[in-house]
Amino acid sequence: MNRPDRVTAHSTPSSSTPSSSTRGMTLLRDPLLNKGTAFTEQERAALGLRGLLPPCVLTMQDQAERVLINLRNLPSDLEKYVALNALHDRNEALFFRVVCDNIDEIQPLIYTPTVGLACQKYGLIFQRPRGMFISSRDRGQIAEILKNWPYPAKLIVVTDGERILGLGDLGANGMGIPVGKLSLYSACAGVHPEQCLPIVLDVGTNNEELLRDPYYLGLRERRLTGEAYDSFVDEFMQAARKTFPGVLIQFEDFANHAAFKLLHKYRDEACVFNDDIQGTAAVALAGLFSALRVGGGKLRDQRILFLGAGEAATGIADLVVSAMMAEGASEAEALMRNWLVDSRGLVVKGRAGLSGHKLRYAHDHGQIADFLAAIETLKPTAIIGVAAVGGAFTPDVLKAIAKLNAHPIVFALSNPTSKAECSAEDAYRYTEGRALFACGSPYDPVTLNGRTFVPRQGNNSYIFPGVGLGVIASRSRLVTDEMFMAAAHSLADCVGKDDLDQGSLYPALPRIREVSAKIAAAVAQVAYQRGLADGPAPNDVMGLVRSQMYEPHY
Repeated sequence: MNRPDRVTAHSTPSSSTPSSSTRGMTLLRDPLLNKGTAFTEQERAALGLRGLLPPCVLTMQDQAERVLINLRNLPSDLEKYVALNALHDRNEALFFRVVCDNIDEIQPLIYTPTVGLACQKYGLIFQRPRGMFISSRDRGQIAEILKNWPYPAKLIVVTDGERILGLGDLGANGMGIPVGKLSLYSACAGVHPEQCLPIVLDVGTNNEELLRDPYYLGLRERRLTGEAYDSFVDEFMQAARKTFPGVLIQFEDFANHAAFKLLHKYRDEACVFNDDIQGTAAVALAGLFSALRVGGGKLRDQRILFLGAGEAATGIADLVVSAMMAEGASEAEALMRNWLVDSRGLVVKGRAGLSGHKLRYAHDHGQIADFLAAIETLKPTAIIGVAAVGGAFTPDVLKAIAKLNAHPIVFALSNPTSKAECSAEDAYRYTEGRALFACGSPYDPVTLNGRTFVPRQGNNSYIFPGVGLGVIASRSRLVTDEMFMAAAHSLADCVGKDDLDQGSLYPALPRIREVSAKIAAAVAQVAYQRGLADGPAPNDVMGLVRSQMYEPHY
């Protein structure tokens, strides 16, 4: 299959002018090539643009400042999301310049928490398609459909929309998640946007509200299940790997029953990972490493109690167990230091109806019905919330963990904000300012008793962009748990004393490209050491990584 080898307006300094074969209005309507009012007089003359633009020539900096003025005047985050999406659709380089230079301000608008509301309103705010929608009606034709994508994808983020954030089944509306994730790949790690392909596998939805919504754009059918679902996803996997050889595929926001099955089915034969299981695990583990630099002690000696027993909880627990074992604990000892609480209480042996991923953490213990009682009985050093139950870390819960620990570790990782287990203010207030806190959604600094705390998100955007960049740079055939362990250590190493002194367990977000480069180099190093990469290791792995990082400019 022939695909266009496009020269973009912003790939490298030597390719700053679009090919003369793309001209006039066609050029202005191509977001990968369009520079808008930044086209020079010479370019306008050469490319058939004279008269199609106002006469003033602006710099990219001028354009970016105008974008920010307009953005900041909009009254709601959803309207800002729509405006940024529109910019993305007309001028990709300018969009990523604005994101990269203002990541603290823009990331919450293009990803969590705003993307959750955008997905809920997707049919209403839809303007222009981005990515590919492959529906269950396309069975038998997926390979042909993928050929419609005009660029040689190296990275696919795919969802079936069944478990979007903590919001549940949003069907085809879930496209906002792959689009947002891939925007962060480009902004945070420099993966070229031309290499990125967002995909929704539309297998229907069981969301009654969406099925009745006149603006819903997906299939108005009940979800495909069982063998029909499995064969559909398998057809997609085979077709994607054939159409885009060596492509990295990230599974995103699949429901528990599908997420574990798909990861286990494909992880040893294809270049895949699940961000909800593995990415969340790595960013949480990095936060634990940072917290222990303040509170002291070894990871292997901690006792961790999870609120939640799904993809995120068991993914974190599995990586924590591996890290505890790396510190000398036996597997049995490490497992006994990780406990899960689900909607039915403490996960214990002998409890009826336990699904496969919970069984590893079903310990010998009596039934405990609620989270607070589990804290008082098990006496954990850390509580990690990943159940999307807003407000579950009540004042009593926070006081209980603080009573047990001089420096209680409190991670409220569910998002969007409405699903957060507690706010940053509550975490510090009810632990007398002693909590080592990380959050899944952004919170402003908190001042308590004269001290200002700066909570930072335990957001997967610290992990998955760097992991993806490292896999792509090394052309690794697989993505392994060892790579996520390396990513967690690299991320924790980027946290400085000044960060810890203000209560920040993660580095400042404006450093994200530096952080992602270090993670990518560590991931690539694992690929070379384990013989998974395409070829021998270069003398300078970091140099290789940096040479592949996209920089948005004209």
